[in-house]
Amino acid sequence: MVKVTSTPADDLTCGWFHLSKPRQAKPSHFGTTKARWVVVGAGFTGLAAARQLAINFPDDQIVLIEAQEVGFGSSGRNAGFAIDLPHDIGADDYIGEIETAKTSLKLNLTGQTILKSLVERHQIDCQLRPSGKYQAAIEDRGVAVLDAYRRGLDKLGQPYEMIEGKDLPGHIGTSFYRKALFTPGTVLIQPAALVKGLADSLPSNVTLYENTAITEVEYGEKTVLTHRNGRITADKLVLANNAFGMRFGFLQGTMLPIFTYGSLTRELTEAEQARLGGKSFWGVIPADPFGTTLRRTHDNRLFVRNSFSFNPDGRSKQKYLDRFVKRHRESFERRFPMLPGVEFEYTWGGSLALSRNHQGFFGQLAPNVYGALCCNGLGVTRGTVTGTLLADWLAGQRNDLIDFLLSSPGPNKNPPEPFLSVGVNLNLCWGQHRAGKEA
Repeated sequence: MVKVTSTPADDLTCGWFHLSKPRQAKPSHFGTTKARWVVVGAGFTGLAAARQLAINFPDDQIVLIEAQEVGFGSSGRNAGFAIDLPHDIGADDYIGEIETAKTSLKLNLTGQTILKSLVERHQIDCQLRPSGKYQAAIEDRGVAVLDAYRRGLDKLGQPYEMIEGKDLPGHIGTSFYRKALFTPGTVLIQPAALVKGLADSLPSNVTLYENTAITEVEYGEKTVLTHRNGRITADKLVLANNAFGMRFGFLQGTMLPIFTYGSLTRELTEAEQARLGGKSFWGVIPADPFGTTLRRTHDNRLFVRNSFSFNPDGRSKQKYLDRFVKRHRESFERRFPMLPGVEFEYTWGGSLALSRNHQGFFGQLAPNVYGALCCNGLGVTRGTVTGTLLADWLAGQRNDLIDFLLSSPGPNKNPPEPFLSVGVNLNLCWGQHRAGKEA
């Protein structure tokens, strides 16, 4: 018997969730249920796995369990970039080994294609737009990163455009940055709206239970999952709950629950939009991984994301929200001095599952227990494609992408506590300090 000692608990102030179309949450599970397949986690990975299992096994009932409400957790809290290109922050040029990068590109493009198809087929209103992304820099160190990334893209044969600072206001309004590298393949979304739409368009042989946090798991020939109001017995269990997979007894001491924080302004007035200028819809990621991400949304709000915290239990902490909203305000004012009266309407945190070697897990965890875990900050595309491919592999299929994922060494082991927390917190503090004006 494994006791699940920590369950998801996110803050109540996620702007993406509250601004997306309201939906009626599915009931919590109650009583006793037996199922051929049970998937834990209804984010991008779990929704994709449950959908594909239902397609591959049309005569089986698939149970999908979500600890909170769909769209309220991590998948609905990210910056909304469905990135196509390899995004290996451990590599000097963001690309790394070229053959691995080509496969990563194929994985990400497959994830994009799956999402685009589902959005079109089910008419999901999530503001999906193939807008590309700007990777922007202000410091010398950031400009050097852009130059290295450009060389990596040349090796990979991918298109890009280098934009000098004097021309950037015509793109993103602000004249804050010295240079940006634009790549056309990124798709921007409203993440909570997308997750909600994916949940409401699941096949008929998927039963979704929301607000059902598992508190105990007993493994054996069958897996028994217990929660406050009942239990679910699975012939086969799929874990798609990222760092919380460690709480289920697997990959312990390998994943890092890192929270990052975002703020979203009120809608800009027409006069403010005119003062800002630039395009009406865009996204900026920083040259420095510890820098600031920006977006201008479909409804003319500005989104700011920066700052990180290490929350080992995977749960939100109010003290970080209170602290980091001040950083968001400083970052906003440096970039948008022409908008002095624009206040934030929402500020929230959301978790990432990271590993020190930037590897995820894909495959079998134990007899009749499987997982697709640790997306390393690429949950929109990578979660979608790994969840889909895991379900295909469980149906006996093989291809080059499945073989690539199965060959991964998986997340490596972290140092023990207290050295882990000390080391991670020092690294986060140093990284955010070193980012300088990029923050």
